[in-house]
Order: sequence, then C-alpha cells, then structure tokens
Amino acid sequence: MQNTGYLYLILPQLRKIYGDGTPELKQAMKTHVQFFNTSNFFNTIITGIDLALEEKQGSESLDAVAGLKAGLLGPFAAIGDSLFAALVPTIFGAIAANMAISGNPTGLFIWILANIFIMIFRWKQLKFAYKEGVNLVTTMQNQMNALTDAATLLGVFMVGALIATMINVHIGWKPMIGKVPLDIQNTIDMMMPKLLPAAIVGIIYWMLGKKNMTSTRAIFIVLIVSVALSALGVIAQ
Repeated sequence: MQNTGYLYLILPQLRKIYGDGTPELKQAMKTHVQFFNTSNFFNTIITGIDLALEEKQGSESLDAVAGLKAGLLGPFAAIGDSLFAALVPTIFGAIAANMAISGNPTGLFIWILANIFIMIFRWKQLKFAYKEGVNLVTTMQNQMNALTDAATLLGVFMVGALIATMINVHIGWKPMIGKVPLDIQNTIDMMMPKLLPAAIVGIIYWMLGKKNMTSTRAIFIVLIVSVALSALGVIAQ
C-alpha cells in the first residue's frame, strides 16, 4: 500500500537521525515498511509526528511510532477522504461546472485555487505536526469524532443539493384524458419538486448494492435507459 512510499518520503531524514547504513537505520526501515494506508491529504500529520518522535528518542521510539501510525491511519483516512476527496471536490467542482455550463471561465480558476489551497494545507500541516509532536494526538483526540460526523453530514447535504441542481430530467410524456393532456411532471412538482432526480439517484444507489453490480455497469445502464426513454418521448431534459 503506502508503506514503501512513506519510507521513501522520510528516508533522507532517517539517515540524518540514525546515520547511513547503521543497524538502527535498518531497524527503522523495517518498522516503516509495515502496513500503512491512510488519506493522502492527512498523511503529512502522521509524518510530522513520527519525525518529531524519532528525532527526540531515536530507535527507542520505533514501537511507539508503529503504534501511532496504526492508530491514526484509520481515523485520518475517514476524515481526509470525507473532506478532501469527497466534500471539497464536490463543492468546488459543482461551482466550476455550473460556471462552465453558463460559459463563465472563472470556474476553472476556482478549481485550480482549491487544489493549490489543498497543497499548501498539506505542507503547513507537516510543519505544524512536526512542531507539536505527539501532543497533537492528545489535542485532536476529542475533536476527531466530531469532525468526522460534521464532514459526513455536510457531504450528504451537498450530495442532496447536487441532485436537485445538476440532474435535469423531466417527464415529457403527456397522456391525453379525453381532449385534455395530463402534465405528469407538473403534477409531480406540485407534490414534491425534484422528485424524479431523487428517485433516479435512489434507484442507482439500490443497484450499486446488488451483487456483481459496479459503478461502470450502472453508468452504462443509465445511459442506455436514458437514451431509450428519451427516444420514446417518456423523459426530456
């Protein structure tokens, strides 16, 4: 997973701490090739704390470092992926996409600035974690669960907003009742606006929970069904 990349990242510093080719360096390298997999956006916090510990205590800290990495990789994976792999791209991607649809190029620069901010954040958190060391774990422990819950809730909220704004599907079929056409879409909107996009997302979510169903297959199914229903005049944009 990320263990060899993590070792490659800190190896120059390990050589400064333990010396090149020493038994302590080999021991540290063996410690750092153990399983490690976390969010790419928060891994620098673990790196900073790790280096602070090893600089202070040397090889005596390796057991603590291994435990620290094992204990933090899970929570940081959840928080980092929720915030920076899902929430931030969803928000800024939606803003950029809406601007692009309307012909406004500003959305492109918003997307670029968002990614620049993330890169700066990763660099700053490395320096901050290195400075604070293991005390940072104690400080963040009580806030971690609350941050995860808040990020999850905000992510769900944004997904709901995107469903209502980005999925533009309407029922185009208007059956005749006598000589009067029945506007099914207008009737649905009177009961609950954007019910059809929500229903489509719900069906796709249900499909993805089925065995052997993948996101790629779901996309092809949606494309085929959409083209067929559009050709028949059942749905319209």
